[in-house]
Amino acid sequence: MWILFAFGSALFAGITAILAKIGIKHTDSNIATAIRTVIILIFSWLMVLIVGSQANLPDISRRTLLFLILSGFATGGSWLCYFKALQLGNVNKVTPVDKSSTILTMILAFLVLGERLTMIKGICIVVIGAGTFFMISKKKIEERQGRGNLWLLFAVFSAVFASLTSILGKIGIEGVESNLGTAIRTIVVLIMAWMLVFVTRKQKELLQIDKKSMTFICLSGITTGLSWLCYYKALQVGQASIVVPIDKLSIIITIAFSYLFLKEKLTRKAFLGLCLIVIGTLALLI
Repeated sequence: MWILFAFGSALFAGITAILAKIGIKHTDSNIATAIRTVIILIFSWLMVLIVGSQANLPDISRRTLLFLILSGFATGGSWLCYFKALQLGNVNKVTPVDKSSTILTMILAFLVLGERLTMIKGICIVVIGAGTFFMISKKKIEERQGRGNLWLLFAVFSAVFASLTSILGKIGIEGVESNLGTAIRTIVVLIMAWMLVFVTRKQKELLQIDKKSMTFICLSGITTGLSWLCYYKALQVGQASIVVPIDKLSIIITIAFSYLFLKEKLTRKAFLGLCLIVIGTLALLI
């Protein structure tokens, strides 16, 4: 069953990237992240109330709470970097770099969580890494004037924080119901995101957001919430080194939608890279 939740997480995550890309086209990425987090917070606590897990709040240990908070900070860092990268670069370039967090997560799952690193997992790491390299190879004509490869830096940081989120989250949700754990983590992300907005003094730009941008930002918040709920339910029961790669299959959905709605096309080399990433990920299920 946890595999189905992992695939559900991938589906909603793939849709999120496209909705967010459209929403932040004319909106500051940090403000968009803060708004999305409000939607996710409401959504996550509604799920807590539906399943009745709020009654378990007094039973959460200090250790569990610590790791939930730490994973929340890692999530916030990943989001802020990811959506800044999306704002600066193409979806079909940013997404593969972000999804390369699979590699670091598998290594950390072996080192920190004690999960087995088999030969086939090692081969998959190499295949996924090669696929990512092919997908992010750039053409000079695609570089944006004055921005260069700044999107790549944000995308790399997004991947690092995302891998830390998975490991910290895995430890944190072992002692708490997954919906409640997600809701607690979201509070941390919300505080972090809005603090950044006020520190950079961009709160005045909230009133300048057009209806279309606001709609897509809110929709991306809803799909993120659905992705999170599926992801942490899968992570609570399944192996992090398997759940994370399945979740990263959202790249297929993202690339397909970026072609249909954003008119972003893949080169032959990038398509080969996508195939390698998918093959490497699916091989992990063997």
